[in-house]
Formats: sequence, C-alpha cells, structure tokens
Amino acid sequence: MSTASPYARCVADLHEQGYAIINDLVTADLIAALGTDLDAQFAAIGYSEGSFSGAGTRRFAGLLKRSPHVSDLVEHDLILRIAHDMLGPWCDHFSLNLTQAVELTPGASQQVPHRDQDMWPCSGFVDRKRGMEFLINVMWPLSAFTQDNGATLVWPGSHRRQDELLLAPEEAVIAEMAPGSALVFLGSTLHAAGANRTALPRRGVIISYCLGWLKPYELPWLAYPPEVARQFPRSLAHLAGYRVHRPNLGTYEGRCPSLLLDSTLDTPGAVDALLPEQEELIRAWRSGTIGSEAPEGSAANLDQSTLSATVAPGSQASHG
Repeated sequence: MSTASPYARCVADLHEQGYAIINDLVTADLIAALGTDLDAQFAAIGYSEGSFSGAGTRRFAGLLKRSPHVSDLVEHDLILRIAHDMLGPWCDHFSLNLTQAVELTPGASQQVPHRDQDMWPCSGFVDRKRGMEFLINVMWPLSAFTQDNGATLVWPGSHRRQDELLLAPEEAVIAEMAPGSALVFLGSTLHAAGANRTALPRRGVIISYCLGWLKPYELPWLAYPPEVARQFPRSLAHLAGYRVHRPNLGTYEGRCPSLLLDSTLDTPGAVDALLPEQEELIRAWRSGTIGSEAPEGSAANLDQSTLSATVAPGSQASHG
C-alpha cells in the first residue's frame, strides 16, 4: 500500500495518467445535503440541446448561488492545492471556470469524447513538451457513478497524445465512484460522459478551474453579480472573478474588480496591477539602467525574449 499523501498520489497520477480518483474526499452527508438543495432545479430545468451536451441530459450552472454547500467543494483545500500545482506555473492566479450540475436521464447516450482545453484555440499553439495545462476539472458524484448509469470515461495518458483526436474505446477507464469521492482530470485529458442504461438518473457536479488570464466557460460577473458576490467570503469572490490578473487584466474602471465587493463606491482613478518583474523593469528604464545607449554587457542588453519572459504568464515569481 502506498504511503504517499492523497495530494502526492493525485499529482503523480495527473502527471502520469491525466486523471486521478480520490475516494472519500468529503462526507456523504455533505453531498446528500447538496443534492437536496439542487433537487428542485433539476426538476425545473429543461433538457440540453445540441450535439455536444447530448440529448437526455440536464445541465445548469451558477451553483455557488444555489447551495451554500457548493463552496465546500470549490474551496476544498486539497483541490485548491492541486490546482495551484498544475496551473500555478502558467498564470498569476487561477480562477473558477465553471460550476455545473449534470443529470444523465435514463436512456441518455454517451457524450462525444473531447478535451475541454480545446475551447481555447491558444491551447493548440503551445509546445506540448512544456507540459502547460489550461484547466483542471473535478467531477463530484451526487449519485453513485457506475458503468451502467454513465460514469465518466477517461482515457489514461491521453494528455500526452493530444495529436490524436480520438483513442480506441477499449482504452477508456470507467470512473466508478461513490458520493463523497472526486474524479480530478486535466483539460488535456480525453474524456466523455458515459451512456445511462439504467432506469434512474445519474447526477453529478463538475467544478473546473482555469488559468486566470483565460476567458472562462461561465462568465462569473453574470453568474455572480456584485450583490451576490458580496455575500461570499473574499477568497471565494476572488476565485469567482473579482480579482485582477496581473498585468492589468480583468479590471473595472482600471482597478481590481474586488472594489465592487464594497457596499459603497467612490470614483477612484486607475491603479496599475503589474508583476514584480515588470515593476523592476520600469524602474530600471526610468532610472536609465537599461536603454539603447547603455554599454554592452549591462542590463540594457536585455533582448526582446528576455523582456517578454518577464511578463509571460509562466513566470515563477508571479504566483498570486
């Protein structure tokens, strides 16, 4: 039996297989309470439309405003630590991409296999040897996930085979889990919802986190306008988009959008939100330490690639 911590095992599995299952991560009682909160919405929502979501499915988002129990999943310490490990090297901070409840009704067919990162075209332009990830997903079952009721299918190692659009069906793993467990998988991992061949619905919650400089699947300021986000703990509001991403990305009136969390607003001026490396470069430029006339071998000879590296999302000093 492995003596590695759940965190270490999960990160190792993500690097090796592209997915990990963590058993008994939260209590079954928490999941039951969440399921009860969402029952009425499942009953009221219509069926999804389109060839991707699939006939026979129900989906709705904005879960942080639908149940107080969702925040326990969104801000689970282990999950946030894993997200920081996988996404942190490539951004100033990561953000919520989506909170969505999903129901596969009896007879729902298998979803088309896909990689979630493909919704961002830039993911196809990055050298895959760098190991850059754009997203991590966490699937939390509300009811037991089984082979017969449509448990998520994942293709082990598919994050290293991104040039292959599809992989053989027999290579897929069926992520069977009980409520309280979680399936964590990368945005580069091929996966799909299975087919529900039972007489009962299969329900789950998908929570995903993406690089903070990407446009998320779910627009957070519409899902959680200021009057809603003001009720969140500040850390949760930050995850939900109320935080500037350095340098100066995602601002309101030129400032960090967290100012909208205050009940009263004045008319402040714009305030820069830059990375430390950028601040240092600007100070050096203003002081004349770098410039076109500085002697060879000095700091002035920073070439464009070096300058670009200081503002790249992957800067190790930029973790927020």
